[in-house]
Amino acid sequence: MIILYHPRATRPRNRRLPLAILALAAALEGKEEYEIVDGNLEEDATGRILELIAQNRVQLLGVSAMPGPQMVAAMETSREVRRLRPEVPICWGGYFASIYPDAALNARYVDYVVRGQGEDTLVELLQALRGERPLDSVKGLLYKDLFGLRRDNGERPMKGPDEFPWSPFHRLPVEKYLRPSFFGKRTAVHHASIGCPFNCSFCGVHAAYGNKEKFESPERTVAILTHLVEAYGADSVQFYDMNFFLREDHARELCDRMAHLNLRWWCEARVDIMSRYSDETFAAIKRAGCTMIFFGAESGSDWVLEEMQKGITTEQTLDIARRTRQFGIIPEFSFVIGNPNDPDRDTRETLRFIRKIKRINPHSEIIIQHYTPTPQTHKAGGEMYGKIEVAFPDTPAGWASPEWMNYTLRIDTSAPWLKQKTKRLIDNFETVVASRWPTVQDIRASRWSRTFLKLLSAWRYRFHVYSFPIELHWANQLIALRKPKRESL
Repeated sequence: MIILYHPRATRPRNRRLPLAILALAAALEGKEEYEIVDGNLEEDATGRILELIAQNRVQLLGVSAMPGPQMVAAMETSREVRRLRPEVPICWGGYFASIYPDAALNARYVDYVVRGQGEDTLVELLQALRGERPLDSVKGLLYKDLFGLRRDNGERPMKGPDEFPWSPFHRLPVEKYLRPSFFGKRTAVHHASIGCPFNCSFCGVHAAYGNKEKFESPERTVAILTHLVEAYGADSVQFYDMNFFLREDHARELCDRMAHLNLRWWCEARVDIMSRYSDETFAAIKRAGCTMIFFGAESGSDWVLEEMQKGITTEQTLDIARRTRQFGIIPEFSFVIGNPNDPDRDTRETLRFIRKIKRINPHSEIIIQHYTPTPQTHKAGGEMYGKIEVAFPDTPAGWASPEWMNYTLRIDTSAPWLKQKTKRLIDNFETVVASRWPTVQDIRASRWSRTFLKLLSAWRYRFHVYSFPIELHWANQLIALRKPKRESL
């Protein structure tokens, strides 16, 4: 038996279908005996895994994890399995293992690391464990040999979604994953592509999935969505693609095909690409049920965007703010503020730019984060940003420390180039903006709480007073305490 483990990453009310594990399961379906253990569903995932090992001959424990709390859960379970059942090989994959492969492999409880797309690598690893092929022939695999030396078999060419079978939804209680959201009462998730062809210098996607993006055919995307609607009653969907609208012809065909499903949905897109789309395509996207689009605006400074190799301009972002308002689609603009080469200037210019966006389209959702770099494939060791070197932890335990957990979650990046005064300005501005325009995505927020926050923060926003927003912090804490609790499994 193979155990595919998705460690707990969120609260029950926020859980979604574990797409990465389902993709691996699809590669095994009909060929191997396997079991999925989802920490977001199981009260004691580690106990369940140990129970399966006790009852079956387990050939591999495959773990897929993102950086942050999910990686910590993966670490804790893997340690316990290694302590109690050392005969079971443990393989880590997913985003954490792909961008920090050396750190993952340095853990004593990790035997193998899969970097990038894992479906074929998993199948070939199982063949190698059974002696059916040499271990060093498995592309995308890193491992420790008999002498404890690190071996890297090189990159595996990426395949498009159409080259793999559908996710075996029947292996999970799908109804428990279709949770309420702003978009609907039963929100599903889907990945219709893999990879990203762009070169943003702060992003770790290239390290994980290379520099190409391969799309699922519109026919298959709509077929899967139809299945989720008809079999499980999905009424909305969030697309997790890095660039859902990479090509206008593909976007138009997909939207025309899925319009009859009457789904409300969210996706991610590029500012520069969508700024070139025709009004007819925007109208088709709206007709298909698109409710909100996430855009990586990143900065309000063109010089920073150029340094980031983002490939967009601030004027294109403003144009998207105008056009989404015209077509009744909510734009969600994300900013990473505090460029290492001149964080103070970047901060000042970006805060002014966000205010300009709000004048153009008050419905714009604003996400603010500190500039947080991730490893790049063309760099070795520490990461250089301007004149600053970032030395990342070399073990999962290092990443689990409070300092690096805060870095991962962007709670407090402790960036050496960011003065505390500048950091406080960014954080305080975020508090004021989030209070002046409470996010529509918080479905537990009452009308009175939204009105209260808007009135309380209006004077601060109008007069550019961001310092010491103590009353807003207190108000948000009070509102959080009064929100209904629905955490049941």
